[in-house]
Parts: sequence; structure tokens; C-alpha cells
Amino acid sequence: MRIDGHHLIGEVLDRRYRVDARIARGGMSTVFRGLDLRLDRPVAIKVMDAQFAADPKFLARFEFEARAVARLKHPGLVAVYDQGHDGELAFLVMELVEGGTLRELLRERGPMPPHAVCGVAEPVLSALGVAHAAGLVHRDIKPENVLISDNGDVKLADFGLVRAVAASNVTSNSVILGTAAYLSPEQVSNGYADARSDVYSMGVLVFEMLTGGTPFNADTSLSVAYQRLEKDVPSPSDFIEGVPHEFDEFVAEATSREPSHRFADAAEMAGALRTIGRALELPEYRVPAPERSAEHASARPAPVSPPFDDPERTDPHRRRPDQQRPVDVRSAGPHPTTAEFANSATAIVQPVGPHAVDRPVQHQPVHHHTKVVTGPTPRRPDAYPGPSVPDEPDQRQYPYPDFIEDRRRSRRTMIVWLLIIALLAVAVGVGGWWLGSGRYTAVPVISGLDRAAATERLTDAGLRTELRNEHSDIVPVDAIIGTDPAAGSRVVRDSTVALLISLGKPVVPDVVPGEAVDVVEQRLRDAGLRPIDGGTAYSTNAAAGSVATLDPAPGTEVAVDSEVKVVRSKGLPPVTLPDLKGQTEAEARRTLETQGITLRASQVIFDSSVDGGSVIRSEPAAGAQVAGGSEVTLVVSNAVKVPDVTGQSVNSARDDLTAAGLDVDVRQLAPINASLVIAQNPAGGKRVQPGSSVTITSFP
Repeated sequence: MRIDGHHLIGEVLDRRYRVDARIARGGMSTVFRGLDLRLDRPVAIKVMDAQFAADPKFLARFEFEARAVARLKHPGLVAVYDQGHDGELAFLVMELVEGGTLRELLRERGPMPPHAVCGVAEPVLSALGVAHAAGLVHRDIKPENVLISDNGDVKLADFGLVRAVAASNVTSNSVILGTAAYLSPEQVSNGYADARSDVYSMGVLVFEMLTGGTPFNADTSLSVAYQRLEKDVPSPSDFIEGVPHEFDEFVAEATSREPSHRFADAAEMAGALRTIGRALELPEYRVPAPERSAEHASARPAPVSPPFDDPERTDPHRRRPDQQRPVDVRSAGPHPTTAEFANSATAIVQPVGPHAVDRPVQHQPVHHHTKVVTGPTPRRPDAYPGPSVPDEPDQRQYPYPDFIEDRRRSRRTMIVWLLIIALLAVAVGVGGWWLGSGRYTAVPVISGLDRAAATERLTDAGLRTELRNEHSDIVPVDAIIGTDPAAGSRVVRDSTVALLISLGKPVVPDVVPGEAVDVVEQRLRDAGLRPIDGGTAYSTNAAAGSVATLDPAPGTEVAVDSEVKVVRSKGLPPVTLPDLKGQTEAEARRTLETQGITLRASQVIFDSSVDGGSVIRSEPAAGAQVAGGSEVTLVVSNAVKVPDVTGQSVNSARDDLTAAGLDVDVRQLAPINASLVIAQNPAGGKRVQPGSSVTITSFP
């Protein structure tokens, strides 16, 4: 069954994920905009066709791939939140990227300039590199799986889906899984895919961004796929004038038909792209999202959620989203009157003053609250008895106040307050002076002083000193460069100021081929230099991925903050096998080791043209080109050279032939060991197989 994209609208999957609108439809699934009702979070829901969801092998692989991708953490990867089943449906819950796909952007705007290509490809390669480092392969790189958010973020989606479909019983061995225009040659020929297959697909994607189209076209998908087995991807500059040749070389290396000639993985490809960007001085670029995207078309206001105690909230199947009614709190009941507000126990305080706005206040209906009445309540006269009042006023009960004493008391109070204010003013003044001026001092100027005099001047200013070495292009070695903080800076008294001592111009440090890249880069920073990616090169003494060399070379004197290229090793260079025929096995082994080739094993056969113990040939054969560090098998002759025994006694001849591993057949007139050998067959010097028989004739 195929998902038509409409009958699921309004349904709630797994009693949690509400399906709101369809975004896109693919060959194996449909993507919907949805809402996580538990977390009130918008999500994207990918629902697989029922033909896959009914297959146990697909479900097992689908769950495994979802867990593997969910463990990846990178801003360039679409986050996977959940996966599950609901009846006959299998679905994946992912981060909702509000924007559109690279495919939609290419349809709207056409081919991209180089800086925009870098803006898309770099974050995709960075995210893909994280997946490759974790052992995951995407297998379906294409513009539809590159998402661009409205904020300009670029993300990669749909990891592991092709692999899960490949594991199902629905597909057959004759089906090519993936998108034909972006498949690597090995995916077409034998279905095998690794990190270099994703590199090939990324190369095709970069070609399409530069030119607006894919490199191969035909009437059927199979024809498109099989063209790459016989043809190389053409240069983008053949289609779009002005494409830099660096991008032609970049696409050519990424899309080489031989996997070993491509970038090893997405991380290496990203490094090469960054190098091109720096070489061409391409500006930073934030990619715009497509305006007329399917995701934008699917967006609409979310329905108002019912209250928590509403049975429709706890059971989402009781009412479909299109049947829910928004609640207008203003119509929930009559507003309380002014008198009711005056007598209520809880009041709403409105802002007052010149910025206050007189606006009506909306009130939510309150259920099951206790009513509190604070209005006047009749009381009994004797409940709270008051003071007795005399029938006639008495002057003695109401004496006049003592105004003179009150005036004196007021004067004393005023004097006390004035003293307090004066003391506070003095304290604030002293504190302000201490915090603003007295606590701080200025770093003195030490230009032209030697180390001892500079230290004394800093100490006189109330500061402590420490020595710090720094490189300088102009200050001689061991001379004072200055201070940190600089002269004239305001610092807290008794704080530490660094006295900068010159180390002279920096020198590129020595490195041992094979050291780790991060270790060498830190050593360069410590030397006052800036390490940059110098690409890759073959090396006979550095393992692949480690540092092969530096550019400029170690020991070179350079300016402070100069760039130093860190060249990473691609391993041993390719080797052309030499002709080893006729060499002994030991000589052949030494010859191979000098060229970085390892001897796998030796195979012994008979060859009448080669002496025993000598090499007949190698496998691969002489003249073949193999990768450095490859293994070679030697084919060695076991031929035995027959010794010449004519003129020897029978007894001596028999001993020599037996020692050579040969059988002896003696023909003589009388069995006399002292008789002389007058003939032998085979003759002396012939090469025969071990254990062969030699006939000797003696006389008398």
C-alpha cells in the first residue's frame, strides 16, 4: 500500500504524534509536518510505505539504522527524535527544518556561483565526515536530502534509509537502490558502498550546483546509472563559463571511477574544499532558503489545544484536529462587576503612571474555587468592645501637646540624621576614590631599559613581574619587547604584569614524519605560527593520515603569525614491480623491501630454465603498478642441477648424486665400486626435478 498523503491527515500515530500536513512524497515514504503532543514540539514524520513496514527484515534494519543515526551529534545532521510503529505503518520522527530543499533552491535560482557552492557543500561534508568517522555511509546523497532552513542552516537528512530498504524482502537483487544520477560506479556494478561512494555522490552534487544539471542523462534510470561505468564526469567549466579550474580538479578527483583515486572520506574532501576557498578568497556566504518550498506550503496555524482536563486531550482519537473548536475566553462567562472586584480575595494589579494603558482585562473562567467574601459583615455589639466614652467632656482627658519639647526633639533628630549623612558621604567618597583611583595604578613605560631596570620600575609602581618569552620580527633576541598589559594600562595594585622577552623571529619547528596532526599543529601555535591544511602527499616514512612534511620546511625562519602548511600523508607512493627473475629469494626480498613492498609468500615449482632457489617470476608480474605497502608472492624454482660425475669412481659418483637429491642407476660389467664412470644421463649441468634418476655407466 502506498501512502496517499491525505488519509493520514489528522491522525495521531502511537498516541503521540499528530499528522498535520503533507510536505513531500518519495519513492519509499511520505514526509509529513506533525506535532509531538507530549512535548508540544513541531516535528517531521517520515511514514514508510506499508509494503516495507510489513517486512520483518526491513523493520529490524530500520530500527538499527535509526538508533545509529540518533547517536550522531552535529548541527549539519537532521536530528532523529524517535521511531515506531502504528498498526501497519512504520515511521521515523525527525527535526522539522523550516525552509526547503536544495532541489527547490536550484529550481528557483539555477546554477550557483562558487562561493554559494562552498556555502552548501562545506556544512554537508562536515556533517557527512562525522558520520563516516562513526562508520556510517549515507548511500543516497542528492539535492532532495540537503535541507536549507530559513535561518540559512544547511542540514543532511535520510541516513540509513536505503540500507534498510536493501535489507528487506521487497527488493530484488536486480534493483539498483539509490538515485541513479548520483550513484557511484561500484554501487551500480556490485551494490557495494563505502565512504568513497558518498564522496562520488558529493562530487556529482557539486557538479550540479555549479552547472544546474547532472553529468549523465538518458531515457531510463538504468541507462543513466550504467553510463558512469564507462564515462568520466565532465568538467563543470565545459558547461558554465568562468568556473575556476580548481573546481574542475576538485570534481574530477571526487568522481574518479576508481575508488582508490578519490578522497578517502568526506572529512578529507571538506579539507580540500576549504583549501580551494582560501586560495580563491571566496567570501563567507549564508545560503537562502527557497521561497516556494513544499515545507512552506505545508505550514499553517496549529489548532488550539484543549485544556488538560479535557477528555479530548487525553484521548486524541475522540476528536480530529479539523473538528476542534477554538475557545474564546472572552465568551466563557460574564465579566465580574466593579463591586465584585472590590470584594474579591484576589486582585489583578494593573500598571499605573504615565505609561499605563487603560485596556479591558480578559479573565479565564475558574472552576471549583472557594469563594472568599471580604465585604462588611454585621457583628454583635459586644463582639469587640471599644473604650468607654464619658458623658461629658473633661479637659484633663485631652491635654494640649508640648510644642517646645516637640521642637527640641525634632532638632536633635535632624542633627543626628545630618551626622549620619555626612559620615555616609565621607565613606562613599573614600570608597569611590579607592575603587576608582586609589586601588589602581598605571603600567609604567619600560622602553629602552634592560631586564633588571624594567623589573625595578614595575616594582616601584606597586606591581609584581613575571617573565614571558615571545617571538618578534624586529626586537633582537633577549631584548625586552614590552609588557602585558601594555604600558599606560590601568591595573589593580599588586597584580602581576608580564615582562615580554624576545625570542627573535620564529623558526618552523622540527617534526618527525608520522607524528599526529594535532600534536604538530599545537607545536606550531606554540612557536607563534598559524597551521593550515596543506593537503595530502605520498610519503615513504609516514603512515596515512599522519604528518608527512611542513611547508615551509622545518628550520626555516619566518615572520610571526606566518601560515605553515601541514601536509598529511597519503601513505606509500605507487610502486612499479621490478623484474626479479634469476635472483635468489633473499635477494628478491631485499629488493622489494627497499621499495616498500612486503613479501607475502613463496611458491615453489619446477622450471628447467632457472636454477633451484632462484625466482622464476612474481605475482603480480614485473612491470605492474601496485600501491605502496602491497604484498607480493614469489614463484621460486626447485630445479636440481645434475653434477658432472664422469671420470669419478662409481662409489664417489653415487655419493655426489645422492647428496644432490637424485636417484642413481649404475650400469657396469662387474660390481666394482672402484670402476670409473665413463658416461651419465642426464649429462652434468642439466636441470631436473628433485628426485629424478641419473644413469651412470662405468668400466670395467
